[in-house]
Amino acid sequence: MVTAAVGLLMLLTACRQDMQNEPRYKPLAESEFFSDHRSARPMVEGTVARRPEGGPGDPYLRIDEARYTGKIDGEDIDQFPIPIAKADIERGQTRFNIYCTPCHGRVGDGNGMVVLRGFRQAASYYTDKLERAPVGHYFDVISNGFGAMPSYASRIQPDDRWRVIAYIRALQLSESATLADVPADQQKNLVVEPAPRGIGPGTAAPGQGANNQ
Repeated sequence: MVTAAVGLLMLLTACRQDMQNEPRYKPLAESEFFSDHRSARPMVEGTVARRPEGGPGDPYLRIDEARYTGKIDGEDIDQFPIPIAKADIERGQTRFNIYCTPCHGRVGDGNGMVVLRGFRQAASYYTDKLERAPVGHYFDVISNGFGAMPSYASRIQPDDRWRVIAYIRALQLSESATLADVPADQQKNLVVEPAPRGIGPGTAAPGQGANNQ
C-alpha cells in the first residue's frame, strides 16, 4: 500500500515540468502579453549602455562612428576624432614602442627586431602610399589587422590607437623636417653631432686627396 502511494506521488510530481522546462520566448518572437506584441522589450529612454564592471574595452555605448571605427559612411576619415595634445603624442609613443616596434622598428622604417630575425618585412611609414593614407586607414589596420599583421583591438584601446597614429604622423613629419621647421627659440636646444673624424671645412674626404684625383 505504501509502495503504491509513493509510486502515485512520483507520477503526480512528474506531470509538472515548469522548473525543468521554464517557459521562454525565442529571440524576436511574438508575444500576446505585451500590447505591442514584442517579446523583446525596448531600452528605457535615456538609458546609457555599459559593459559589466571590469569588462574589456570602453565601458560606454560606442555611438561615435568616427571615433570607434575610423570611418564615416564607410569612408576613412582624415581628421582625428579626439583632441590631440603633446601628452597624447607622448602616450602614443609609449604604446607604439610596446606594440609596434617589434615589426616596424623604433623609427617606423619596417625593420623591427623580428624582421631582422627573419619575419616578413613590415611596412615602412615613409612610403608615398602610407604618407598619403588618411588616419582612418591606420585605425582600421590597428583594429582589424592587415596582411600578416594581426588585430591589436584587444591590446590597444580605441583612443590610444588614435594617439599611436598621432605619433606615427609625428615620425613621418620629422623624416622630412628641416632646421627651418624648428621654432627659432628651440633651435638652440638642438644637439649638433660632430662631423666624422678627418672631415671638416677645408678637409678632403678619405680617398679624395690631391694625389687621388
